Amino acid sequence: MRGPQIISDVLSGGLDHLVFETYDQPGREGVEIHRLYDTTDTGPVGPAAAIVRYRPGAKVQRHIHPGYELIFVIEGELINDAGRHPAGTLEICPPGSSHALGSEKGCTFLVIWEQPVLLAKHAAEKHAAEKEAAARTLPAVDTNALVAAH
Repeated sequence: MRGPQIISDVLSGGLDHLVFETYDQPGREGVEIHRLYDTTDTGPVGPAAAIVRYRPGAKVQRHIHPGYELIFVIEGELINDAGRHPAGTLEICPPGSSHALGSEKGCTFLVIWEQPVLLAKHAAEKHAAEKEAAARTLPAVDTNALVAAH
């Protein structure tokens, strides 16, 4: 088990010493991430947290949150479906919510995901596959044996 992580002066330049990596995932442009903990620590559907940096013009395509997502904007301005969020804004996204994100001039924020997110395209594909699998497992119904109940 790891010990606690301490990041001092988060609101006044304390993030300068963190190592960010390019967040190369489909549907993400201009995004860098410093992972605090993730599913390698918590399991495949477990929570994750990170400091995320959007370069100017960054865009993230629409995605769905199966669990809660908390976003605290540290620097700059984050833009999503709910509006423009300057430094100091806390947004709480409930399970089942979806949004697309971006930043015109760049921003840095803390994000806590209760569960891994699904890109909207992948969520629709997953839903269709689950529906198809459920249809295959339903027993056949003898419609001649059905009796109308009034």
